[in-house]
Amino acid sequence: MSSAHEYAHAHAARFEQQLNDLLRIPSVSTLPEHAADVQRAAQWLAEDMRRIGLQNVQLPQQSGYLPLVYGEWLGAGEDAPTVLSYCHYDVQPAEMADGWESNPFEPVEREGKVYARGAVDSKSHVIAQLKAVESLLAAGDCPVNLKLLFEGEEESGSDHIFAYVAQHGAALRADAIVVSDGSLPAPDQPVLVYGLRGIISMELTVTGPQRDLHSGHYGGNVHNPIQALAEMIAQLHDANGTVTVPGFYEDVRAVSPEEHALLNANLAQAEQEWRKLTGAPQPWGEAEYTLLERSSARPTLEINGIAGGFYGQGFKTVLPAKATAKISCRLVPDQDPQRIFEQVRDYLAQIAPPTVTIELQLLESGAPGVLFERDSAAMRAAEVAYTRSWGKAPLFTREGGSIPVASSFQQQLDGEIVLMSFGYKGGGAHGPNEYVILDMFHKGIATAITFCQELAATHRP
Repeated sequence: MSSAHEYAHAHAARFEQQLNDLLRIPSVSTLPEHAADVQRAAQWLAEDMRRIGLQNVQLPQQSGYLPLVYGEWLGAGEDAPTVLSYCHYDVQPAEMADGWESNPFEPVEREGKVYARGAVDSKSHVIAQLKAVESLLAAGDCPVNLKLLFEGEEESGSDHIFAYVAQHGAALRADAIVVSDGSLPAPDQPVLVYGLRGIISMELTVTGPQRDLHSGHYGGNVHNPIQALAEMIAQLHDANGTVTVPGFYEDVRAVSPEEHALLNANLAQAEQEWRKLTGAPQPWGEAEYTLLERSSARPTLEINGIAGGFYGQGFKTVLPAKATAKISCRLVPDQDPQRIFEQVRDYLAQIAPPTVTIELQLLESGAPGVLFERDSAAMRAAEVAYTRSWGKAPLFTREGGSIPVASSFQQQLDGEIVLMSFGYKGGGAHGPNEYVILDMFHKGIATAITFCQELAATHRP
């Protein structure tokens, strides 16, 4: 019987076709009208999991619950390591009017790239992990026990997976937990992310008069809520980009000299990526930290949106009754999301002018930041797997984004966590013309296979 890698190579074209089949299902979890499509994608995955030999395949769900998909194969025996792989199969909305060059739910291949919504975030990860499992089982000598958990609510807040993980900790137990999501900064350079920031989101409402007013009659004697909001927002950072909320940095771990050196190995590539992908005139933020440290090891407070008054076509000389701002904080390990919310709330109350009233609402408590052990058996196996599949050793780094389920796994499950990304960061996740590079997709399958083999080879029961 052929090896798992030989099987994957022989079936590469079919694997691509199956990726396209899943991409065609508009599993948009943020829009209720697509709930049936999310369910259809879950059924598609469950059927394929049963076909390749996984057992105990189930779609645990409750009322109003977009399904998880779970399956397992425990044929390697009690002394073999167990690998739990997590991915999400739901996607963000997409329409031609957003700037797509082709139907976002009809995959199109151009120059070695497949364009479709979810191509890089994150259906290519789902299929890569699933096809790695198929290849290992088809080869007949899978050296690890396998558990797959695919989520259908990641893009809409992951409302139910946290309770599921807490309630089914024994069933999900694994030696290694692979969170397959995220992206790589360059197609030819793998990275191993050992830290993620957490997140909370809030909405600030500033209210002035009881209704919109004529700006000619009341301008100059009623404090415009938009102006009051702007004045408050301007006080949330100093000229250096440091957050001014009292206590905001109290629990932030200092970047150690060892970690500074580790992150510095990625700095040149991070700066190159920044210039290529942002298009901004120059970097901004705390000058005493490198660009990479600012976006991964330091917390932030961001204004994500502002609304108020009249902003339609034409003009209306209105003094608005209220204005709102969406605010989020990216948090680093040891920062408590609830405490940060309270600190922001109290500071805004302190700086709010007496001419308006304010309310700060917590929208999403999100998750705390996480750090993973860089020298764990799972991390070492991933390092070998990336090196063999990419022909280049991975760089160790921290990421500024958040994967809330990773903190849930860390808190609830006793396993070594490794983040395994196969897509390119420039692939346009959440934007128009999202794409996955097929060469990276196939390298991802090879990496997932080698990871399981290497983990088994070095495992000590």
